Amino acid sequence: MTNEAQLSKAQLDEADQANESNQANEVNEVNGAVGRSPRVNFAKAAPKAFKALIGFDAAAREGLDPALVELVQIRSSQLNKCAYCLHMHTTDARKAGESEERLHMVAVWQEAPHFFTPKEQAALALTEAVTLVAQGAVPDAVYQRAAAHFDEPELARLLALIFTINTWNRLALSTGKGAGTDER
Repeated sequence: MTNEAQLSKAQLDEADQANESNQANEVNEVNGAVGRSPRVNFAKAAPKAFKALIGFDAAAREGLDPALVELVQIRSSQLNKCAYCLHMHTTDARKAGESEERLHMVAVWQEAPHFFTPKEQAALALTEAVTLVAQGAVPDAVYQRAAAHFDEPELARLLALIFTINTWNRLALSTGKGAGTDER
């Protein structure tokens, strides 16, 4: 083999390796694994903390309308860009009878208020304010709007629900959960 042929073969081999690497990266991008090393299995590594979070979540949901629970969890997951939780909660909402039409409108609920009851709108506004609390606290008007639709125990559970979904979002994002894997 001549030097020129050897060089071309080496270049082809290098191109093949780069193509295989790009294909692997594309697969990893689809699976949400780009640049991620193996991550901790939180439930196994911190079972007491995980069980406490499950208990907190269950207590928060108690007595709240299941459709409202899913709307709150969907909106928070959208704001936190948590694909894992968003997929899980839109799936759960469908199973609970939520319409595709309303699910598509959650992200733009303020522009499509006729899709949601005043109580749901108040809960979504509170969800946004609490989820984005670092951008400027929870405005009194948002809190008062929610307080007008929820009695104190209900409002406290709604707040707890918002706290838990934000925690679940951060847990899923931090531990690299991939959308569609639903590893409950």
